[in-house]
Amino acid sequence: MRNPPAIVIENLSKHFKSLKAVDKISLSVESGEVFALLGPNGAGKTTAISMLCGLLEPTSGSANVAGFDVAKEKLSVRRSIGVVFQQPSVDDLLTGKENLEMHAMLYGVPEEKRKARIADMISLVGLAGRQDSRVKEYSGGMRKRLELARGILHWPKILFLDEPTVGLDPQTRTHIWEYIAKMSRREGTTVVFTTHYLEEAEKFADRVAIIDQGRMIAIGAPGELVNSLGGDRVCLTSKDPGRIAKKLGRMTFAKNVRIGGNCVSATVSCPKKNLPKLIRALPAIGAIEIHVATLNDVFIKYTGREMREDSAEGGFMERIMNSGNDR
Repeated sequence: MRNPPAIVIENLSKHFKSLKAVDKISLSVESGEVFALLGPNGAGKTTAISMLCGLLEPTSGSANVAGFDVAKEKLSVRRSIGVVFQQPSVDDLLTGKENLEMHAMLYGVPEEKRKARIADMISLVGLAGRQDSRVKEYSGGMRKRLELARGILHWPKILFLDEPTVGLDPQTRTHIWEYIAKMSRREGTTVVFTTHYLEEAEKFADRVAIIDQGRMIAIGAPGELVNSLGGDRVCLTSKDPGRIAKKLGRMTFAKNVRIGGNCVSATVSCPKKNLPKLIRALPAIGAIEIHVATLNDVFIKYTGREMREDSAEGGFMERIMNSGNDR
């Protein structure tokens, strides 16, 4: 028998005066799914997550998390979820183990299970050798791993991650995602994360909701969204781009033909199969450049611009403190 959805959202909105931070978002997240909210800086990702965690009151609409209404059953929601904030939230003066012990007591982990559970989590995130060191001596990656361990220590049904790898170097980002994937599989936890890193959403999410200016503009499995573009973008340079464009326009596997200077671009389906045909039919080509389709191209399709990857949207606490002045 199929489990009910972990999260159900219907027309969820959050307005700050005239600003529509989240505007009528509707979606559902399946139990055990790894789900990404993908969007540029200021898109509304963190605001949406904050409402789902019961940290912000929705302006309108509804959301059900782990079977509980986020507006009416906040305490039950918070008991059912784990959260890893974008900004550090562990105590620097305590050891890694002491941080987990404090969290276990706060969340009512039974005393007879507490010691074994803490040891298990420390081992899972690879901190066994540093569990008795103060957190102020940890690297950024070690802190994030400790926060992941803390986030699932109390067996939450759903784990929310707000930009879990922002500020980390690429190698550490990869390692953090290895830990997240391992925890999700082993614990059976539903994972919902926000990110502005395209490759994270493409590689690790079962499904992605792309958000821009508070609205959801696309949703689906990363591969499905990319495949909906119809192929990869191919750019051809030629001394006679007009002639090349006309010939491309007659090829059934080439769509969206455009001319820019001496370059002609087109979306080509099944490039490995069709590029040889294209080259044979267009002998006057000077050079060929292939742009493999990504989620950024999906974003461009719906918005007409590239996704900005310059900065994250801001942490939970920052948003809440800032939004308090706008209510």
